[in-house]
Amino acid sequence: MDYAAFGKKLETITAIHITPFDEETRQIDWEGLEANIEFLMANGTEVIVPCGNTGEFYALTFEEAKAVMKRVIDTVNKRAIVMAGIGYAADTAVELGRYAQEAGADCVMIHQPVHPYITTPGAVSYYRKVIESLDIPSVLYFKDAHLSDDILLDLAPLDKCVGVKYAINDLPRFTRTVRQVSAKHHVTWICGTAEKWAPYFYNAGAKGFTSGLINVHPDLSKGMLKALQTHNWETVWKLWEEALPFENLRAKYHAGNNVAVVKEAMEQRGLRAGITREPVDPLNEADKKEVTAILHQWGLLPLVKEIKR
Repeated sequence: MDYAAFGKKLETITAIHITPFDEETRQIDWEGLEANIEFLMANGTEVIVPCGNTGEFYALTFEEAKAVMKRVIDTVNKRAIVMAGIGYAADTAVELGRYAQEAGADCVMIHQPVHPYITTPGAVSYYRKVIESLDIPSVLYFKDAHLSDDILLDLAPLDKCVGVKYAINDLPRFTRTVRQVSAKHHVTWICGTAEKWAPYFYNAGAKGFTSGLINVHPDLSKGMLKALQTHNWETVWKLWEEALPFENLRAKYHAGNNVAVVKEAMEQRGLRAGITREPVDPLNEADKKEVTAILHQWGLLPLVKEIKR
C-alpha cells in the first residue's frame, strides 16, 4: 500500500456517527444505525468512524463494538473510507483491530488509552504494539495534554502510522509538532475538535477535521471544508459563527453534552438517534430549548407560528 497516498485521502471531514439506543430496551437500534450511515452517505461523506467517542465507544461492550464495526462496514460497502475506532487494553485493541481489518475496515483509529497511570513512554509502547500488530493503517487519537508530543515524533516514522487526530487545543504546541514531524515524515493531521477549531488547525497543518455536527447539518460541515480548501475566509468565518453555538453547547459540563446535543438535534430534525447510555445523561430542558433555537436559526426546523391574540 502507498501509505502516504492513503493518508492524503483523510484530508477531509472525518464523520463520527452516533450509536442509537432504543428507549425501552437500551439496546442498539440497528435500523437507526443504518439510517444514520445512509444519511451520511447520501450527503457525500468520505470518511466514517464507527466506535468513536460521539458513537459512545466506552458505553459499548466488546461484542457490541465489533457488531457496530461490522454493520457500518457492510452498510458503507466501500462507498467511503471506514476508520474503525479501537481501544481498551492493548491486547483488546489489537483484537478489535484485527476484527476490523478482517471485516473490511480501511484503517483504524486508536483511542488514546484511558488509564490513571499513563506515561509518555507507556503510551508510545501501547500505540506501537497496536500499529505493528495490524496490516491496515492506523490513525492515532491524541487528546491528553499531560502527555508529551514526543509520542508523535517517536511513532511518525512507522509506515502504517498514516495520521494523527490531534484534539489538544494548544495551537503553538500543535504547530511546533507539525513542523517537526512533517519535515521528515508524511503524516496526515486531523483537527480532532471539530468545526469550532478547524480554521485554526487548518492554518497550522491539519487539512481535515472531525465532525459530529455532520450528522445534523452536513451542508454546514461540507461548506466549511470547501471554504478552507479554497481559502475563502469570508465564508469560513460565516460558517464558523453558525456552528459556534452548537459546538459551545456540546462543550458544556466539560464536554458532557457532546453526544446528547447531537442526538437531541437529530431527533428534533426527525432523524433517528435514540437515547444515550450511562454515564451520558440526556439533555436538561434548558439545553433542549437551546438546540431547538439553533435548529430554527439554521432553517432546519419550521418557524414557530405566531400565536393569534
